[in-house]
Amino acid sequence: MTATTILLDMAGAVALLIWAVRMIRTGITRALGGRLHALMERAAGRRLVAFGNGMAATVMVQSSVAVAMILASMSSRGAIALVPGLAILLGADVGSTLVVQLLAFNLHALSPLCILAGVSLFMSAEAGVRRHVGRVAIGIGLLLLSLALLRTASEPLREAPALIGLLASLADAPLIALLLAAALTWMVHSSLAVILLVMSLCASGVIEVPAALVLVLGANVGSALVPVVATLAALPQARRVPAGNLAMRALAALLLLPLVAGAGGPEAWLDAFDGDAARQIALFHTGFNIALALFFLPFLGPVASLLERVLPDPDMAADPASPKHLDEDALSAPENALACAAREALRMADTAEEMIREARDYLFSGDERLLQRLSEGERRLDRLHQAIKLYLIRLQGDGLDRHEGLRQMEIMSLVTNLEHLGDIIDHNLVDIGRRRNRLQIRFSQDERREIERIYDQVEQDMKLATGVFMTRDAGMARRLVDHKAQLRDFEQEASDNQLRRLATKGGPAASLHLDAIRELKRLHSHIVSIAYPLLEAEGALASSRLIVPGSEAPADSRVLDDGRPSAS
Repeated sequence: MTATTILLDMAGAVALLIWAVRMIRTGITRALGGRLHALMERAAGRRLVAFGNGMAATVMVQSSVAVAMILASMSSRGAIALVPGLAILLGADVGSTLVVQLLAFNLHALSPLCILAGVSLFMSAEAGVRRHVGRVAIGIGLLLLSLALLRTASEPLREAPALIGLLASLADAPLIALLLAAALTWMVHSSLAVILLVMSLCASGVIEVPAALVLVLGANVGSALVPVVATLAALPQARRVPAGNLAMRALAALLLLPLVAGAGGPEAWLDAFDGDAARQIALFHTGFNIALALFFLPFLGPVASLLERVLPDPDMAADPASPKHLDEDALSAPENALACAAREALRMADTAEEMIREARDYLFSGDERLLQRLSEGERRLDRLHQAIKLYLIRLQGDGLDRHEGLRQMEIMSLVTNLEHLGDIIDHNLVDIGRRRNRLQIRFSQDERREIERIYDQVEQDMKLATGVFMTRDAGMARRLVDHKAQLRDFEQEASDNQLRRLATKGGPAASLHLDAIRELKRLHSHIVSIAYPLLEAEGALASSRLIVPGSEAPADSRVLDDGRPSAS
């Protein structure tokens, strides 16, 4: 067997190992939904409870990195204090070692059974917990298979002179070995995958136990590095828990490094517990994390104070245009992610309502102070629209069932229409107000009454559209679509009145009046469009208002399910 073939076999086995770990984590996280957050929120201020909850959370999702990201998100919202957050993460680190203990035994014979059961469960359910359990079972089967493949592929390397020389040089430079293991763990985002790889290589005799223990220390540091890098752009509150965990683990690893790498290190007493190399590595991994927790749990108060000094709260208020509810950790559970996106979309709806009122005030008062607020509102809508859209795109895949896919479409429709609404207000309606100010034009009582009448309808239906989005009530959606025909009648009546007035007097006021009504009608069209995804899902809308010759009703129209045509 050539060196290239051996390396390809090993690379494939490692890739399968990484993918299997990801499948297990994704399946368990989606099956749990929001219960993982609730488990950690119950920690309150009790360190031991927090530590236990952290262990339980990581045993369930098998990823201390995932727990760290959830904690970062909760910390940024003030949902959990720093000390219990650090205690949870210490518990999470211990919990992540338990699966390593289990996989230290040779369980590859269970691989076909796990894959068979997992595929059966996955294919027999379109969505729900059963499908997620199937994904977990497939992941476990692939994980066991990858470990068996890795052991087989690495057997010939025991006699490779080049590899023996490389590993000998790493044994003489333990700090470099530790840093390499940390970097590898950061790249694959899984300490479990790296430690299982080290166990397989050690069991095959490719590396010695002392070198393997150094690599385990590096993997522990690397797993703490992942959430630190991921939260670099976050608020200081979100960065403290991951940074504290990295500092504690790095300090402990550096202090233990001379002992582990030196002669007569921990492998001597590990032999007393178990002579198997893989079991020794698993025992060391668990012992390191338990010792770390026992040492630092009493001193989390001073550690938290130091972190608050190093990463102080920002002096300035948070940017109102920045998203507040788009939690990264919720992306693994679609129902939670959609709830986060919906909350953020409602912030956009509040901003849009405020802009409609301010644009109305500016059109009639000419108060220049409103222009800055309208510009800020439009910027806020643009920023939030972009953030929500990118967040929803990341939810694509087989993790969404039909109802979740519909909700995703409803949110996307809402934020897109609100973004267009902001553009119309900031560019078109504001321009009409500027022209009125510049030309010193005053609307007549009839002109103002007609504009106010349409504005009243727009404001009323903006509130109704928000209610439709929140409640998903089909009856409310039908009323909203019905109002489009009503507003079109208002617009036609105002235009006819203006044409009659033009016969006796013209001027710039007439043009501004018609322009304002036209832009308000455009606003209203976007507001009504918010109801379309819900009604289309109910089978209450078609795609056109065209009427087939010889028929009294539209043949392919936006028709409500009681047969009444809507206004498109």
